[in-house]
Amino acid sequence: MKFTLGIEEEYQVIDPETRELVSHDQQIVAEASKVLGEQVKAEMHQAVVEVGTNICEDITDARQQIKHLRKSISAIANDLGFNIAAAGTHPFSKWETQLLTPNPRYDQIINELQDTARSNLIFGLHVHVGIADKDLALHITNAMRYFLPHLYALSTNSPFWEGRNTGFKSYRSKVFDKFPRTGIPGIFDNYAQYQNYVDTLVKTNCIDNPKKIWWDIRIHPVFPTLEVRICDVPMTYEETLSIAALIQALVAKLYKLKCQNLNFITYHRALINENKWRACRYGIDGKMIDFGKQIEVDTKVLMEELLDFIDDVVDELGSKKEVENVRNMMKMGTGADRQLAIYEHAQDLKKVVDYIAEQTITDL
Repeated sequence: MKFTLGIEEEYQVIDPETRELVSHDQQIVAEASKVLGEQVKAEMHQAVVEVGTNICEDITDARQQIKHLRKSISAIANDLGFNIAAAGTHPFSKWETQLLTPNPRYDQIINELQDTARSNLIFGLHVHVGIADKDLALHITNAMRYFLPHLYALSTNSPFWEGRNTGFKSYRSKVFDKFPRTGIPGIFDNYAQYQNYVDTLVKTNCIDNPKKIWWDIRIHPVFPTLEVRICDVPMTYEETLSIAALIQALVAKLYKLKCQNLNFITYHRALINENKWRACRYGIDGKMIDFGKQIEVDTKVLMEELLDFIDDVVDELGSKKEVENVRNMMKMGTGADRQLAIYEHAQDLKKVVDYIAEQTITDL
């Protein structure tokens, strides 16, 4: 079975003088869409640009596409007098001053969710893995939930919020938690049961379409994919590729187990949430719970176990290099660790923004 990839990244639009988030009045989107078409989109806040790859046949294809998208958006932004930066939150800009994009869909969300939507000034990474069979996708989603905190810890890249060191390695999820239908999903026995849940929400006017289910992992309502949404947008494109490769390999491994009539234990959402909390608070420097042994283990040790777990599928996927880079990421520290180190040295959040902007286009 071929597990194709799709990667979406959300970038900050920065004023090079003030280093503040700034409205680009969709100029970047207008210019970029001339060359990138549907691969670039506006977001609710005018200081955000979202890009998405086309369907990637494998991680090599994903590498070329993400490099091209980052490079293109950066060049267009520069030509228009802006920089772009990849981090889960901006170190000091205030959501209260940000302009919103006029759009009936966004207007409806803001009307319903009010300040929770207006304050949702965050930047994520979404990774799609192609699986057409909805029941199979749901089976894998149930098992994948266990690994979401591991992926999240590795992606942590939002320690600052509105000029404060929050004490979290990822404050982004704390901002997003205010939305309904977010976080780790519960378990559904089959796709029909999940569809019944969606139908109930639509019927009772909780939502008008399943896109408003914003869980950390979901069966995509339009594309034939499983979508992982828990991660902060990573600072470098290499980090993005490594996380995407991990997600793809986990899907392939869980599929392989199913084909051998084996199953990964599914854990209750309440337990997985304990690890998610630790991931957003401590990143890769803390401990998480090994539920099988019922003990705390260093997160980096659990990451090594995860790498061992997927080792037998990465050669076939052609992603060994990207997966190996996870060890390098653990040595270098996550985006959050590096942001905090710059701040500790310079005591200036503008220098942190400069560093993020440099890293965003490094090696392109």
